[in-house]
Amino acid sequence: MSQPASDAKTAAPPRRRRPWQRAPLRVLLFAIGFYLAVMVAMMLLERSMIFFPSSDGDWNPSWLQFEDVNFQAADGTKLHGWFLPHPNPREMILFAHGNAGNLSHRASTVDRIRRDHQVSIMIFDYRGYGKSEGVPDEEGILADARAARAWLAQRTGRAEKEIVLMGESLGGGVMVDLAVNDGARALILENTFTSLPDVGAYHYPWLPVRWLMRTRLDSASKIPRYTGPLLMVHAEYDEVIPMEFGRRLYDLAGSETKLFLPLKGQFHNDDPMTPGYETALKAFFSRLPPLAAAGKKAAGAGSSGGAP
Repeated sequence: MSQPASDAKTAAPPRRRRPWQRAPLRVLLFAIGFYLAVMVAMMLLERSMIFFPSSDGDWNPSWLQFEDVNFQAADGTKLHGWFLPHPNPREMILFAHGNAGNLSHRASTVDRIRRDHQVSIMIFDYRGYGKSEGVPDEEGILADARAARAWLAQRTGRAEKEIVLMGESLGGGVMVDLAVNDGARALILENTFTSLPDVGAYHYPWLPVRWLMRTRLDSASKIPRYTGPLLMVHAEYDEVIPMEFGRRLYDLAGSETKLFLPLKGQFHNDDPMTPGYETALKAFFSRLPPLAAAGKKAAGAGSSGGAP
């Protein structure tokens, strides 16, 4: 007796993928997992990839005339700075340094500015840098700059808006914020950026940095509201913040009196005080109204924390 056709046929076994057929899927899943892991790691390590504070330095240089400054931010964080007075200052300057080191590493730069341009100048350390307490973040360093300017205004007898703001690299973003939101006599920017996410995207084009970064320092969205005098200089071969970022920020500025100066042959960490920059600074200061005599007298008074 014959069996039914359905019983006579044996069901075909399921087809299995061979190892070489499964490999592309595994590679794809691994690549996606690795990419996501890198994104998470960079989000967690964001601050350490932006801020590079140091406490090392010569904190009592015998050759430098300065006052040791201790003050507090609005949240109570204890901060530190140096004030370099000039006996007959043309201007009062607040200087915000870049993202690495501390103020002692800029001692010769600010002293040269003081001497060559007849100004009183204060440089300060953000929280977590040098002798300043705390941990740096965007909100904190912006508050630190405001506290530093308040101290300088009180010390010199000048109104806060009559102080010239000067920032290098990261400090440029800090000073743009201060100038736009609280006013400034003038603004000087060295090798600075449109925003930190723009810089991050330049260095990591394969990551969605603009979506991931919480630290913004978005100068591009702020500087159109700044209408005061502006001087910007940028290293021609800047490998950290390409000069195109500085040029773009300059174009966005709402200033009626502004100048952009490329520093020929320079890289990001080169000394920006070239002869061309020195000449531009002198011309820039000469176009500002002179300080009142009372302010000059106040700025030159006080004791020195360094050499006489």
